[in-house]
Amino acid sequence: MQDTHISLAHGNGGRFMRELIDEVFARHLSNPDLDTQADAARLVLEGGELLFTTDGFTVQPLEFPGGDIGSLAVHGTTNDLAVAGGLPKYLSLNAFIEEGMEIAQLDRLIASLARTAAAIGVAVVAGDTKVLRRGEGGGLYLATTGIGMRLPGPALGMQGIRTGDRLVVSGPVGDHGIAVMLAREQFGLHGDVRSDAASVLPLTRAALEFEGLRFMRDPTRGGLATVCHELCHATGQGIHLVEQQVPVRDAVQSVCEILGYDPLFLACEGRVVAVVSAADTAALLDRWRALPEGEDAAVIGTVMGDEGLLILETELGGQRILEELEDDPLPRIC
Repeated sequence: MQDTHISLAHGNGGRFMRELIDEVFARHLSNPDLDTQADAARLVLEGGELLFTTDGFTVQPLEFPGGDIGSLAVHGTTNDLAVAGGLPKYLSLNAFIEEGMEIAQLDRLIASLARTAAAIGVAVVAGDTKVLRRGEGGGLYLATTGIGMRLPGPALGMQGIRTGDRLVVSGPVGDHGIAVMLAREQFGLHGDVRSDAASVLPLTRAALEFEGLRFMRDPTRGGLATVCHELCHATGQGIHLVEQQVPVRDAVQSVCEILGYDPLFLACEGRVVAVVSAADTAALLDRWRALPEGEDAAVIGTVMGDEGLLILETELGGQRILEELEDDPLPRIC
């Protein structure tokens, strides 16, 4: 394939499209379950409960400190399976490529996606490509579907949450949102903040050891506060967060103060928010802190039986209600 940029011919079903699939996608994603000539993949699944999820990814820039759209797609999809109590097994991949994209960059992104999938132990077993006209896309959009198997452990769901349960977060919040924003260089700011994009599977598998585990979620778009609002709406109970206990990196906090952002509403891509019984909170915290992915884990709040409000106890000792997000705090970052 001699072309250096994507053209509409790469999406017409002919030779250029076949070469693109063979020399970029199949080259990086090749595995015994991936048959680029077949219309469906044959999967081997052990007996048990099947978990299924789907997601889409658009981010600018496509490559940022700590990750790129390829690794983001794998982490985002497999993390959704992990926080549901699952072991990710298979992925499908749809790539929507804008005319004019450099093939060298596409190759880097798909290579990153393949490395990330291999590190987690999931196989990409089906896929499709479409080419969009110039100006109709952001370079590259990815859509994924994930399949996993339910792991042994407590039944998870918001219906199991009780008054007095604790909220635990596995690490600092807001890293991903600020890393992507700084990579755009829109505000004349520079920094060394890296996205937290990573697999949360080690964290979720450890958490499933505790019978008092009620619920897990990865706080992506809308951040930690949006997960809390979902809990309030679903359970009718309130949540009290303690601002001083929520881990936020100094660099992230500084950028937020300069630009007027709230780190509680910024996306994370490698964190877990768990609701756990008070009796199991200390043990879960110790278990997470023993892992590299959870060394900065913290207890950040309590489920309270009062009016379904999300209340933040501020550093000054006062309280304020955190309203639900209505406008995007940043341009789209995931």
